[in-house]
Amino acid sequence: MKNATHLILIVTGTALATSSRGAETELALAPTDPTSGQPDALAPQATGIWQGNVGEGFRSSVRTFSLEPAVALGVQAFGGQQVHDLALLSLSYGHIWGKVKGRDHWYRGNWEARAELFSGGQFSPKSAPLVGLTPHLRYNFASGTRWVPFGDLGTGVTASGIRAPDQGGTFEFNLQANIGTHWFIRDDLALTIEAGYLHMSCAGIDRPNLGVNTVKGMFGVTWLF
Repeated sequence: MKNATHLILIVTGTALATSSRGAETELALAPTDPTSGQPDALAPQATGIWQGNVGEGFRSSVRTFSLEPAVALGVQAFGGQQVHDLALLSLSYGHIWGKVKGRDHWYRGNWEARAELFSGGQFSPKSAPLVGLTPHLRYNFASGTRWVPFGDLGTGVTASGIRAPDQGGTFEFNLQANIGTHWFIRDDLALTIEAGYLHMSCAGIDRPNLGVNTVKGMFGVTWLF
């Protein structure tokens, strides 16, 4: 009986040892990445919004959504007779356009196509509503830090309740030029601050057409996904 017990223990131990060696062999034969020599399961995968580390440029599949309140203070320019002060809310959706440009140069970064819907109204010299839709082209600089500055140009259309002496009809074009920066508080969430110029006029469709000119400040949040 004692010999039979010893034989069972020997057979069980041999089976476990063989199984363990088989498992080690499977791990050793796992497919490897030809460039790194690491198993595919351990090879680094491109994930998230960044091309590399935070601030090194966005991946081409990244989309953005921004929510930004704005105050636009009027200036008398290009023949305008009144100063028009506006309070606005801006919603915008963007898509990164291609991979990082200008690698190894100070201007390296990504192009971004954006669509902005803004609404609000004039609060001085008197109340008047307005709403606008504007396509933008933005360039985001890859700074290598959590601060990502950008420059932005846009032109679109506006429905405006502002009238004489500077506007004569509801339909207006809008022109915008902005600079700003994102500050990433998370890898996919940033506080966004912008300063820019907003002009609205109708290209002579209605009279008068002196135009509304403002300098605006915007502050909000941007999600990237």
